[in-house]
Amino acid sequence: MKKNNEATTPYEDYFDVAPGVWGMRIVFTNIYMIAIGHGQWVLVDAGLHGFAPRIQRMAAELFGENNPPEAIILTHGHFDHVGALKKLLEDWDVPVYAHPLEIPYLTGQSAYPPPDPTVGGGMMSALSVLYPKKPIDIGDKAFILNENGSLPFLSDWTYIFTPGHSPGHISLFRSSDKVLIAGDAFVTTKQESAFSVAKQKKLVSGPPKYFTTDWVAAAASVKKLRALHPAIAATGHGKPMSGKELTEGLNYLVNHFDEIAIPDTGRYVKESAKANRRGVLYVPPRPFSPVLAASVAGLVALGLYTIVKQSQKKN
Repeated sequence: MKKNNEATTPYEDYFDVAPGVWGMRIVFTNIYMIAIGHGQWVLVDAGLHGFAPRIQRMAAELFGENNPPEAIILTHGHFDHVGALKKLLEDWDVPVYAHPLEIPYLTGQSAYPPPDPTVGGGMMSALSVLYPKKPIDIGDKAFILNENGSLPFLSDWTYIFTPGHSPGHISLFRSSDKVLIAGDAFVTTKQESAFSVAKQKKLVSGPPKYFTTDWVAAAASVKKLRALHPAIAATGHGKPMSGKELTEGLNYLVNHFDEIAIPDTGRYVKESAKANRRGVLYVPPRPFSPVLAASVAGLVALGLYTIVKQSQKKN
């Protein structure tokens, strides 16, 4: 197993975040692995469908062959954070933990509110009409996190309830060195733009607009995370950020959230979706944009081609 204080990674696909914490980019989303000592570890999020082998190769490099995690903890259940989950569970008989408000989307009870391609910002938003919408069902592998903020197997970490991007979104925080795994509560690239995603251009940004269904809650969640004064932030999309770059970026996001994070128009801008522990209760009416409808068709075709080509290169 790799020692917690090593600063470099021999496996080219993953990166160091902090002592005992590593991440890996899977096309346009990130997963994380946390060491807990004696060869034990926890997986945070499960990336995209079809990438279970890459996650398992990273785990084998870090923690040894045939050494599954003690648990999988999900920041939330959107398709790009649970895509490889069912395949991983075929090989790893481990529990999957999420906030109570995320459980319906992991057990087949409810689909999330539909993504909103009208928010603008770039190709990733336009492509959201094609993103998987059905819930997954992992059955009795789904477990509810304790609502006191404690995390199973991670005694030196807590979770922060950060809804807005999804009803039960959480972020993970290690207070000893102020390491934050933010999920999609905020991200460190402009996720709506395929160009920014491809280049991994660093920029502290609000949650991906096309999937965020409660902007009031999302703003409050970012303020909550800023109040922790994180030293390092690893997010669901983009590269880790730290120090002055992170502090200034997070301050700017909080102070200008309405202007730079909330879209000018969109399905959930004026009215939020409603959900409870059984799933979605209400979704605002869908806006129609004839200009968007025409542009989406072209962007979808180009976007699919780009994503397929990138995936082929990675594999």
